[in-house]
Amino acid sequence: MFFRLLMESFRRQRRRKLLAGIAILLGTTAVTAMLALATTIGDRIHKELAVYGANIIVYPKADQLEVKVGGVDIKPASSGTYLKESDLEKLKTIFWANNITGVSPELDVPVNVSPDLGEMGQPLIASTTAVGYWFNHPFNSIQTGAPVLHPWWKLVGRWPSPTGLTKSSDQSVEVVAGADIARQLHLHLGDHLSQVIKTQNPSADMHFKVSGIVTAGDATDSKLLLSLADAQSLAYDGTPDAISRVEITARTKPEDAFARKDPDTLSPKDHEIWYCRPYANSIAYQIREAIPGAQAEQVRRVEQSEGNVLKRISGLMWLISAAALLAAGFAVSAAMATAILERRGEIGLMRSLGASKGAIALLFYAETGLLAIFAGTLGYLAGSGLAAWLGARIFRGDGGAPEAILIPVLLPVVVALALAVAIGGSTPSIRAALRMNPSAILREDA
Repeated sequence: MFFRLLMESFRRQRRRKLLAGIAILLGTTAVTAMLALATTIGDRIHKELAVYGANIIVYPKADQLEVKVGGVDIKPASSGTYLKESDLEKLKTIFWANNITGVSPELDVPVNVSPDLGEMGQPLIASTTAVGYWFNHPFNSIQTGAPVLHPWWKLVGRWPSPTGLTKSSDQSVEVVAGADIARQLHLHLGDHLSQVIKTQNPSADMHFKVSGIVTAGDATDSKLLLSLADAQSLAYDGTPDAISRVEITARTKPEDAFARKDPDTLSPKDHEIWYCRPYANSIAYQIREAIPGAQAEQVRRVEQSEGNVLKRISGLMWLISAAALLAAGFAVSAAMATAILERRGEIGLMRSLGASKGAIALLFYAETGLLAIFAGTLGYLAGSGLAAWLGARIFRGDGGAPEAILIPVLLPVVVALALAVAIGGSTPSIRAALRMNPSAILREDA
């Protein structure tokens, strides 16, 4: 009998149930879309803000030391302290190793170069810096290097390949010339350069071939870029494993007050919590532990930008979700109030025949629950599609096919929210119905 009454209510009040169902559907669609985006927004924003470059910088700790005599800093501009390229393998052992998405070691070598003139003319000599980088280097299941961490670089030609030369080799080393030095020396793709070294070892000259020209919009435009292995061969002081600094990009948790605390002053319990959260500070701390003689620091400009954007977008998403659920609750309440008003006679008859208040309330809550489960499931599917569409438009913006965002764990959450909204919206109307006097209702209907 109970199920017959339940099914009959849906058949006789299709319009009321449809309006309430649409309200729940729209509310859960908005909530699902916001929750689905919220679960992936950190990685998406990290990719979008990758144009700012690395968020962690690693350099030799000795570079921080001050060498002063009589209050005068006598530390050389280049102190000759280096990190070891082989130590970068230790990055794979830190707690948050899988959060590292890009690594780019560098080695600066000052050089004097002159283009090889094909005809008689006054030779041009330029003092510049040759910078060794990784280019498409395999590291921990990713391909990384300078182009990955500097996506705004515009290259004409191709990145240099390592040649594995010695200084006495006659083969040319491939380099990419910055836009400014290329204009200064009138360089084009395929041109050759010679290193002009004023030392007592004339056989140390090396020759370069321009494989590309890069426009970076910064000091890189006045430099020569070559593979890290060739830069290590080019260095004067015999440093085959040397790197001068490392840029790292990692997926991190936005900085908060707890992230800015000094881990060495925390209690063991708080230190463990701080250590196991993916803050840029905690990842830098683990890098300092893993690489001997290294000082690692976060780039605050990048981290603060990512944190501010994520905080504002997350707040907006929660506001939209709350507003959607509140609106759905009001719509359900209005639909249920109208439905109960139309069914006063049925309620009075059931009460006069001995039906308890609990049984009548259970009937209405069962109707609302079935409606919420069905509409909530549809809202989950529609919201997942909406999240994919919004993600493609907001974070990629290329008009391509959106990536599906179907997160199964959200289904019970969304259905539970739909039930809460439906039950919360219908409770005032059901309580009002239970307070009705059945005798008065039947007399009115007579």
